[in-house]
Amino acid sequence: MKKLFAAFAAAAVIGAPLAQAADSLTVAATPVPHAEILNFVKPILAKEGVELKVKEFTDYVQPNTQVAEKRLDANFFQHQPYLDEFNKTKGTSLTAVTGVHIEPLGAYSTKFKKLEELPSGATVVIPNDATNGGRALLLLDKVGVIKLKDNKSITATPKDIVANPKNIKVRELEAATLPRVLTQVDLALINTNYALEAKLNPTKDALAIEGADSPYVNILVARPDNKDSAAMQKLAAALHSPEVKQFILEKYKGAVVPAF
Repeated sequence: MKKLFAAFAAAAVIGAPLAQAADSLTVAATPVPHAEILNFVKPILAKEGVELKVKEFTDYVQPNTQVAEKRLDANFFQHQPYLDEFNKTKGTSLTAVTGVHIEPLGAYSTKFKKLEELPSGATVVIPNDATNGGRALLLLDKVGVIKLKDNKSITATPKDIVANPKNIKVRELEAATLPRVLTQVDLALINTNYALEAKLNPTKDALAIEGADSPYVNILVARPDNKDSAAMQKLAAALHSPEVKQFILEKYKGAVVPAF
């Protein structure tokens, strides 16, 4: 009898993780707001029988690389233009599952209160990835600091600047490092997730910020082989729940805008 009981117990122990693994998702995310939003939906998903594991990253490359390599199930940190550029340059085929929110990119300074105060020869830093760098230049064009050859191109580079009345010096740095150099430069174009991590308030501190009509919706991303799985679709539905919309509106107070 003892042997029989032990066998049943062993079977239960072995079987439990397998059942759990079939209904678990490991998702990469940058800490703010993506990981915070995912951690908020954990209890919602648990009620649906899905265990959500959140793995935090502070860069924009590894989350895609590890999903493509099947080391992770999905990620939540980027917008469609960035994903398109990543797939094109890296030869991957990652795909959007659903759009969740917009993070308006802003221009910040610890030295000046208005863009008009920028001096001649000011040092301006922007993200060094193709889409966010272009996005930063488009914002600078929109507010009149520079003029681009094509003010619709999301992959514009500093070489596309055709008018620069203040002769600003544009430097390109990794997006995650921009808040850390803010005090050393005249102006920094910072993605909202990194601005929030640095305790900046985009709606109050930004000298210029994208409008709510920004096309850069942050998306949940997976692979073609798992984007339609039951667990992934439950996560997508949870991210579009009224509870998540309320959480985003109350916690981020306009710095992050629901896109559903």
